[in-house]
Amino acid sequence: MNPKQAFVAGSVALTITFVGGGWISKDSHAALYNRLEKSEPTNVRMAAKDDFLQALGAASEEEVYHSLLQGQSLADIAGTHQKDIEQLIHLQTAELTAQLDARLANGSLPAEVYEAQKAELTEMIRKSVYGVTNA
Repeated sequence: MNPKQAFVAGSVALTITFVGGGWISKDSHAALYNRLEKSEPTNVRMAAKDDFLQALGAASEEEVYHSLLQGQSLADIAGTHQKDIEQLIHLQTAELTAQLDARLANGSLPAEVYEAQKAELTEMIRKSVYGVTNA
């Protein structure tokens, strides 16, 4: 996989993580997603997706997907639409923090893992938004 493909895959993964769960293995993803589907009202998930698209200035998920495939970062997409990139970072950080908090509260995430993931969350999101790879 070339660096551009890796970046696109990572950005799409972060976007999916933002909407439906995170830091989980492939095997447990379906189970967690099903739990989230049952525990989180549809209007909350839709509001989060709408907030994300609004923060980007994008009209649809398809627009975001195609822009990422063309090599743009989330920051590029937001910049194109004259949106505040820091607002996007804050939005994603808040959403993922809420998911971490919920997983800690329901016992599906040990406290030490919670602390480690929470500590690196904002920087991980910032790198993803700006398209910084760790290659």
